[in-house]
Amino acid sequence: MNDVTPTLDPASVQRQAALTRMKRIALGLLLGAAVLYALATVLHHRWPGSGWHYLAAFAEAAMVGAVADWFAVVALFRHPLGLRIPHTAIIPSNKARIGRNLANFICNNFLGTPQVLAKLREFDAASRLAAWLADPRHAAQLAEHLAAAARYLLSTLDDERVRHFLRGSVLSRLEQIDVSAVAGELLALLTAERRHQALLDELLQQLAALLEDEGIQDKISEVVALELKMLKLLGLDAVAGRIATRKLISALGNLMAEMGADPEHPLRLRFDDFMARSIERLREDPALRERGRELQSEWLRHPALGQYLHGLWDQLLAWLQADLQRSESTLRLRVAEGAQGLGQRLQQDAAMREWINAQLMQAAPAWIERYREDIRAYITARVDAWPTEELTTELERNIGRDLQFVRINGTLVGGLIGLLIHSVTVALGG
Repeated sequence: MNDVTPTLDPASVQRQAALTRMKRIALGLLLGAAVLYALATVLHHRWPGSGWHYLAAFAEAAMVGAVADWFAVVALFRHPLGLRIPHTAIIPSNKARIGRNLANFICNNFLGTPQVLAKLREFDAASRLAAWLADPRHAAQLAEHLAAAARYLLSTLDDERVRHFLRGSVLSRLEQIDVSAVAGELLALLTAERRHQALLDELLQQLAALLEDEGIQDKISEVVALELKMLKLLGLDAVAGRIATRKLISALGNLMAEMGADPEHPLRLRFDDFMARSIERLREDPALRERGRELQSEWLRHPALGQYLHGLWDQLLAWLQADLQRSESTLRLRVAEGAQGLGQRLQQDAAMREWINAQLMQAAPAWIERYREDIRAYITARVDAWPTEELTTELERNIGRDLQFVRINGTLVGGLIGLLIHSVTVALGG
């Protein structure tokens, strides 16, 4: 039991050596008390009045104390002398109860909700996170760890089975989308609160800029001149084309100016009505929705789409792998810069740090309650599954050295008490 096995770690070797040394000291004191008792008894019989009986009383009581405390210490870990005396081998006999009590002690005294919340509040996780991220070294470390994880993930995804699965999954999800309904909802979102009128204004501005371009005006003039065949004979077609173009542009300019100045212009209202009818048709017209589904199905079944997705996936993987392999990886640099920037912004934003800490404090009680019980169950199960002999040896190795002081103190204190009792007995004429 006391032999140090080669499989022990250095700390366990040191603890085992210290335990062996203290056992030898305690045993040495017991043997010393026995030798002293024998010597004092012999000398007392040879010289009865010389006071050797006091030393014999001390040694006798010391032996009793040493043996009693040896019995008590050994009884914690095993049956003394192999005798199955009741209430000995306490730890092996009560392993399951010890596991439950240990789990309850740790969970109730170290993992209680108030204790953990107080520590979490003191920890100030948001400030620590901000300071950690703001450090360029930490940001670079985070980027490197994420890059390593990404490289591993990419190496596992570069497989034909994965490509086939993803391609099938993407196409399957796309087939489930109701294109007409989605388009209707998207169009409704874009036109809410007449947002489409801002788009119309932008289109009118672009059209006005286009019409002001001299090259465009020349093209329009040429088109108009080609239509005026009768004037071509008189050589007036170009002049008429320029005049007609100026009038057309002027009319369009006036119209756009009117529409820009009047939110309730009839053309604007007609545009509103057109958008509303389009949304209604996309949402509710069965024929339009059925045609949308047919077009969607044809598009998704087209071989070119599968080939495109396959090629896109291969190109994406190749680019990511090539970038992550480089010492100056763009992705790694962007992640590091983003992490550092996030940390700096958090350091400057007290309100955001307060929000993060508040969210942690709000979510923590549920986490604590859940995982505390998991920890309790783990400790109980771990102690129960631990081989009894191994558990006993490990506990003795960790606390046995201190228990040997009980034997040493028992030897010395027992001897002193025995000497005191003997002295009182002699003084009283015993």
